Amino acid sequence: MKHFLSTTALIAIIGTAGYADNHSGAFIEYKVTSETDLFASELIGMRVYAAEANMDAATPVSEGARAEWDDIGEINEIVLTRDGQVAAVIVGVGGFLGIGERDVAINMAELSVMHEDGESDDFFLVVQSSREMVENAPAFENAEMGNAETEMSDSENAQAAENAMEQPVMAAPKVEREGYAIAEREQLTAEMLTGARVYGANDEDVGEVSEILISDDGQIESVVIDVGGFLGIGERPVALTFDELTILRNEGGDDFRVYIDATQEALEKRPEYEG
Repeated sequence: MKHFLSTTALIAIIGTAGYADNHSGAFIEYKVTSETDLFASELIGMRVYAAEANMDAATPVSEGARAEWDDIGEINEIVLTRDGQVAAVIVGVGGFLGIGERDVAINMAELSVMHEDGESDDFFLVVQSSREMVENAPAFENAEMGNAETEMSDSENAQAAENAMEQPVMAAPKVEREGYAIAEREQLTAEMLTGARVYGANDEDVGEVSEILISDDGQIESVVIDVGGFLGIGERPVALTFDELTILRNEGGDDFRVYIDATQEALEKRPEYEG
């Protein structure tokens, strides 16, 4: 059964201030209900899709329906008001438009949680929007930090790639995983890899791909990985060359896993990527 994620449902997990005001203590007993609740940590990094058709939140979509939706980007942050209300969901968009990524704010109430037919617990976040509306959406601006623009110039891309290659180069690990095969460089795009989880020694989850640096001939040259942190806070971006990575793609072609021969601790000691 498909569900619509309301603002109230999310607040039950990540903002209990309003609830506590009406109770005698700050600590409460709360039982998570999968029918209505989601953890904020589940949403950070999730892909967001746009569909022009009105999404019926009461009816599961057919298997493979998301192939008809536009993958517009991933959730980078969730903004709360001080009284625990969800003010906006910040989504980094641009990759599918062929332009540099930029952040836009989406009304949480406009995001639908879509499920496919079947027994899978997987869900997809969909906003009713056209490609033109995404292109014309205002850039999210942080009053404290200024515009959250992340587009880089060609010279900045080249410098960042050069900085990554100046570090000691690690050998790409040999990895085998059932249902997955190695994806070659020419088979990959920036859109495919952005947001992919990165795994290190002993299959440790060390972070996620946040940015792709492209060479002059259009090839993926370096990858920026956000290491550590929690809910987007305290992450440390580091740049690695493509040759240091082993990238696996599942049989369905919609899931990518990036592997490196390093621990999270080792990556956090590398120079921070500054863009």
